[in-house]
Amino acid sequence: QVQLVESGGGLVQAGDSLRLSCVASGRTFSMYAMGWFRQAPGKEREFVATISWSGGSTYYADSMKGRFTISRDNAKNTVYLQMSSLKPEDTAVYYCATRKLRFASTSIGEYDYWGRGTQVIVSS
Repeated sequence: QVQLVESGGGLVQAGDSLRLSCVASGRTFSMYAMGWFRQAPGKEREFVATISWSGGSTYYADSMKGRFTISRDNAKNTVYLQMSSLKPEDTAVYYCATRKLRFASTSIGEYDYWGRGTQVIVSS
């Protein structure tokens, strides 16, 4: 049983930084790609960032490039999302997910396991 537990969300002001964490359990974490997605109220879930099994490949949604950084620590079974220069439009529930392959993917449909999410609210 794969479990993903996100943490680190909260209420911040525009321009602040925040680091989200996602701890995985239930299988060999280091063998699989991970991703971060988000869902704002009234909107569909969207891709944020993804990282390959080794951390050697990362991809970002255009609006997050230069502001967000995804990383992983395979020894701790943890993937991170460092967010900086936050904007009110970044307000959303952030989810981490994992897929059954090693290679990073930007496609929501290619992820098999999901966490419950952590809320991020950015005030103006």
